Amino acid sequence: MRRGRHTEGAGRAGAVASIKDVARKAGVSIASVSRVMNDRENVGKETRERVMAAVRSLRYVPHSGARSLITRRTSAVGVLLPDLYGEFFSEFIRGVDAGARRRGLQLLLSSVHGEGPEVAAAIRTMRGRVDGLLVMSPHVETALLDRNIPSALPLVLVNSPLVDAPHPTLTIDSYRGARAMVRHLIGCGHTVIAHIAGPGRNFDADERLRGYRDEMARTLPDSEPLVVEGDFSERSGYRAGKQLADRPATSRPDAVFASNDMMAVGCLVAFREAGLRVPDDIAVAGFDDIPLAALVSPALTTARVHIAEMGRRALEQLLLSIENPQRNRRAAQAFVPELVIRESCGAANPPERLLRRSQSRTS
Repeated sequence: MRRGRHTEGAGRAGAVASIKDVARKAGVSIASVSRVMNDRENVGKETRERVMAAVRSLRYVPHSGARSLITRRTSAVGVLLPDLYGEFFSEFIRGVDAGARRRGLQLLLSSVHGEGPEVAAAIRTMRGRVDGLLVMSPHVETALLDRNIPSALPLVLVNSPLVDAPHPTLTIDSYRGARAMVRHLIGCGHTVIAHIAGPGRNFDADERLRGYRDEMARTLPDSEPLVVEGDFSERSGYRAGKQLADRPATSRPDAVFASNDMMAVGCLVAFREAGLRVPDDIAVAGFDDIPLAALVSPALTTARVHIAEMGRRALEQLLLSIENPQRNRRAAQAFVPELVIRESCGAANPPERLLRRSQSRTS
């Protein structure tokens, strides 16, 4: 007896039921079974019930490959990120995943730590396996996308350096957020502000550094910018904090603005180990508002990005492009960060304390 040939055989352990078995047992056509399994509306209630009873009886599981040939859909979306480690990326994935689960979609995740060739290889691997692709990479170029992504594959770029991409884009207005943070620190009375920069050739890091420099030049033209290298990791923030703490007290900054929260947290640890009190001796601020920012001590002042919401909206934009390819055109959404003021910036410091600190430098 051939496996799956008869309904009785298909129901036994080891046998695999086919769509033909279900149609035969329910007494309907194969097309009717297909319509029920794809949740089409043009099926009568009685027919639907008979088909579902047969499905349960035979333990029939639709073949996803065969279904995708018919529907031209995989029910999966690809997400390409520069890293999977850290709270920023976990929050972004959480937002994407929440929207995907509501739609019954699966996620295919990949991280790319290298530059162009590695990004291209990851994109090629996902082709044919996903209905659309979310790409967050500081190394995306128009030529790379043209060579590796079929024109029919919906694509959404997140935090991309491409300002004229013919695809929907979602970006964080890092420049504006950085300027707002520097203005806030200056408003707290800080006059010497250091910046822990993110990795080189990273779009967000470059924009935050540019915002820091421009606001310092505009508001504190007599104060020399002080930039310390980092790479967005806690460890690099810790190293930068040690470097700043080791400076003589007369040349140590009033405040530190880190390009992301993870580096700010590392900086807090370094200052604590050096015996510096935050914010009494030195203020600290970050960027992103990851969940950890509110839990460290002192709680971290930061620029809130609403990371999970950005992930959710990126998926929604991708689904619009999948459902209607005409929408897979250039459309830009920018997330403007909002300042979240907590204890680490010294906003509550009495002005006379800041004045005494300034006087001690000039004496």
